[in-house]
Amino acid sequence: MEKLKDILSLFKSGRVEMDEVLDHLRKLPYEDLAFARIDHHRTLRRGFPEVVFGETKSAEQIIAIVQSMEEFGTGVLVTRVHEKKAAQVMEHFPRMIHHDQARALSLSRSTLEDPRGLVGVLCAGSSDIPVAEEAAVTVEFMGCRVKKYFDVGVAGLHRLLDLWEELQDCHVFVVAAGMEGALPSVVGGLVNRPVIALPTSVGYGASFGGIAALLGMLNSCAPGVSVVNIDNGFGAGYLAAMIARWADASPGRLGG
Repeated sequence: MEKLKDILSLFKSGRVEMDEVLDHLRKLPYEDLAFARIDHHRTLRRGFPEVVFGETKSAEQIIAIVQSMEEFGTGVLVTRVHEKKAAQVMEHFPRMIHHDQARALSLSRSTLEDPRGLVGVLCAGSSDIPVAEEAAVTVEFMGCRVKKYFDVGVAGLHRLLDLWEELQDCHVFVVAAGMEGALPSVVGGLVNRPVIALPTSVGYGASFGGIAALLGMLNSCAPGVSVVNIDNGFGAGYLAAMIARWADASPGRLGG
């Protein structure tokens, strides 16, 4: 969207020709790469560009998608990229950042220069960090500030209670937990902000790959707790950033 604004401004001042403007507009609403149709119009509709799920894509496919998005002038976030694939992609894009714990790649965008809203990202144990980091990277990519509170699970509840005053500064929370998934309910009982519960696939056999945590979070007795899918750090971060940006632009609406 920034590049579109730049081109229109340059055209208005007479510094670019109509053909260049039309060439850019031809890529709206999407660009067909045969194996993918890049939704360049998404930034105009929703305020944020399309995000690339990299787990099942080859390095070559990711490179082609990133190239298309970069040429169009949008930021790029690629999720679920293992280390070898990330290295292959980064060879083509020197400015790209590898978030190794989050298993993500990003190219910065202009909104990061003036972040809005504050999201608290918490996780119960150190094993939940990769999913929590995916949420945090997504939040930052979408132009919000993040505070991270890791390893504050209910097995040592005093670790969380010591943070009570600091937690009150956040507009919204992402709370990741595996095992029985109790942490989001506890956080929901301590704050007057929305809590996004993020179940992880961490735990022994009876956790059923995160299903136990998912069901526990869905049955939370704390009001104001919503739930995303298992290990969906991106989805939790995206929703949290939308809430935080709105809350920051609308002071007082979520209570003091």
